[in-house]
Amino acid sequence: MGQIIYQTVMSFLASLCFAVLFQVRGRNLIYAAIAGAVCWLVYALVGQLVSDEIPAYFLAAVATTIYSEFFARILRTPAIVYLAAGVIPLVPGGGIYRTMLFCIQGTPDAALSECINTIGIAGAMAMGIVIVSSIVRLLSHQPKIKL
Repeated sequence: MGQIIYQTVMSFLASLCFAVLFQVRGRNLIYAAIAGAVCWLVYALVGQLVSDEIPAYFLAAVATTIYSEFFARILRTPAIVYLAAGVIPLVPGGGIYRTMLFCIQGTPDAALSECINTIGIAGAMAMGIVIVSSIVRLLSHQPKIKL
């Protein structure tokens, strides 16, 4: 459990640095960094419960998008401010690196396997974000019924 807490704190700091890089200012900076911590915490906890990492990426993206949409409404800020910095800990940079490494080393089978896994991770993250954002958009654009 100590490892998960350490990784969550490091994800907070990484998201904070990316939020600064994305020129997020004021109180939004902290909320964007918390989004990264939430993202990694959900990923780490779900990752311990399931054997495949794809569902963990999906649920972490869902949780981060819910967090982002919630605070976007409360703080009257676009959700992308929190979401862009929040999903940084999940970006499959290692998978992309290993895919290219296997290509350069001349092992196409390993490169293809790693590429498929990386695309699966990116797809799971994208689907988590799209599903939650679409539901929020549908619910927020419902016509109000007057009685």
